[in-house]
Amino acid sequence: MAAISGFKAYDYRGRIPSELNPDVAYRIGRAYAEFLKPKRVVVGRDIRLSSNELCAALTRGLIDSGVDVYDIGLCGTEGVYFATFNEGMDGGVMVTASHNPPDYNGMKFVRAQSRPISGDTGLKDIQRIAEADAYSRAAQPGKRHELDVRGKYIEHLLSYLDRSKLKKLRIVVNAGNGGAGLVVDQLEAHLPFEFIKINHAADGTFPNGVPNPMLEANRVATIEAIKQHRADCGVAWDGDFDRCFLFDESGAFIEGYYIVGLLASVFLKREPGARIVHDPRLTWATLDMVESLGGKAVMSKSGHAFMKDVMRDADAIYGGEMSAHHYFRRFGYCDSGQVPWLLVAQLLCESGKKLSELVGERIARFPASGEINRKVADAKATIQRVLEHYKPAARTVDFTDGVSMEFDRWRFNLRSSNTEPLIRLNVESRGDAALMRERTAELLQMIGGEDAH
Repeated sequence: MAAISGFKAYDYRGRIPSELNPDVAYRIGRAYAEFLKPKRVVVGRDIRLSSNELCAALTRGLIDSGVDVYDIGLCGTEGVYFATFNEGMDGGVMVTASHNPPDYNGMKFVRAQSRPISGDTGLKDIQRIAEADAYSRAAQPGKRHELDVRGKYIEHLLSYLDRSKLKKLRIVVNAGNGGAGLVVDQLEAHLPFEFIKINHAADGTFPNGVPNPMLEANRVATIEAIKQHRADCGVAWDGDFDRCFLFDESGAFIEGYYIVGLLASVFLKREPGARIVHDPRLTWATLDMVESLGGKAVMSKSGHAFMKDVMRDADAIYGGEMSAHHYFRRFGYCDSGQVPWLLVAQLLCESGKKLSELVGERIARFPASGEINRKVADAKATIQRVLEHYKPAARTVDFTDGVSMEFDRWRFNLRSSNTEPLIRLNVESRGDAALMRERTAELLQMIGGEDAH
């Protein structure tokens, strides 16, 4: 029995070829089939150089287990989600390592209706079966089919818009040489927008660095293009484009947190009284927006598997995380990196306002620190120390995800990372940026440790 490292809380990620190689991909395919016992499974892959070979090995594993495989080719993670729920498949596997370094790859797994498979719901079983490397014998092998869902997917994305209300906008799009450019090209024919395309071609060598707009250095190209072309806004994606990041007309990067309230307002105007799911890290701006429009806010633990479960349980129309993951009821309760920017573009057309105006008032009313990561020796002990210090003065203490504490004019959330040995801090205030900065500095001094990006 050979150990297989790389299984995380929500997916599988490993270094090529020491951790992830065709043999491991084949065994994971067999193990997934053994665990789920599906008849029809979608597979897709991102633009990494190793994805083709790994997807082929995964497919062999599924076929040898008696599963019919429907290969949708090069796509974003949401392509697998879409094909799985839209075509009524029993499951889906996406070969991707998103924004990890070039020598990594990985897989994301869903079951029927694109319900996620995470550590709590089967990933550990898949790991155990793959490590044991012993599988049931299939009565007969499955077959591989090529499935083209691109037309239906583009149609679905456009269904979120009222195209009669769209006007000409100039939008900078930075795919970071990931796969998002392929989708923008298909959408372009249906939209009145002028796209300024940078790092547009899919290229698994990542000539401009790994597509991760969370890194400030990776934002420069987008910001410069917005200024140079006097664009109305900018959009950048990570490698498998399940997250999109927005920039206003001046090139300012907009924290994902402020987009949550903005998108919530769009959906609450369409369906008054609907439920909106949010994460606990930063909440006041979202709660204020949802409550003022008569919606119902529902809190979920951070992380896509938790968010999707809560979305489904609450039958929420929309859910958003400050990490730039946005979830939609009509998208199988899954996250999409294309729907958010399309909705924001329509909002710009309809409101006649600039993006800085749409979010500026929220940023001023609820200034936030953004997520600060620290490496500490003992995350649990650190959180406990902070909890004991602030608890006597706190109005409320919540343990949904790490610890959240609220005071009259400020609040914070401190949590351990689900995927890395880090502690993550978020602080916000009611209209007082100086207080927010003061409290952030105070907390960081207490947390100690070293800066981690």
